[in-house]
Amino acid sequence: MVQIEVLAQAVLDGDSLRARSLTQEFFQHPPRLVDIPRPKTTNQRLLVVSAALLELFAERLRQPAPAWTATIGPVEEPVYLLKAAATMKRLRRLCETESPEPLRRRRLYAPPNYLEFV
Repeated sequence: MVQIEVLAQAVLDGDSLRARSLTQEFFQHPPRLVDIPRPKTTNQRLLVVSAALLELFAERLRQPAPAWTATIGPVEEPVYLLKAAATMKRLRRLCETESPEPLRRRRLYAPPNYLEFV
C-alpha cells in the first residue's frame, strides 16, 4: 500500500499525474483510514498535507480519520495544490472558495473535486 506521506509529497511537488496515480494505488485495496499511523517526519508541510488528505478521504468514504490528524494545524503560508492556480486568477479564486474543508482548514487550496476522480 502507498504510504500517505509519499502521496503527500507528490501533492507538494505539484506532480498531479503522480498524485492521481498514487491515489488510485492507495485505494486499490480500500484501507481502514483510522489505522493509518502518523508519518515519521519533521517536515511540517508534509505532515499537514498528509493529515488533510486523510481527512478528505475519510470524509468521502464516510470513515473516521486517524485521531492524530486532529492535532495537526495549518501551514504557515497558503499552498495551492494545482500549479495553474498561481497564474490563473479564476482557478485560484475557485480553489480559495470551493476547496474541500479538510484542505481549506489547513490553508491548502484545490478545486472542489480534487483527487475525486482517480
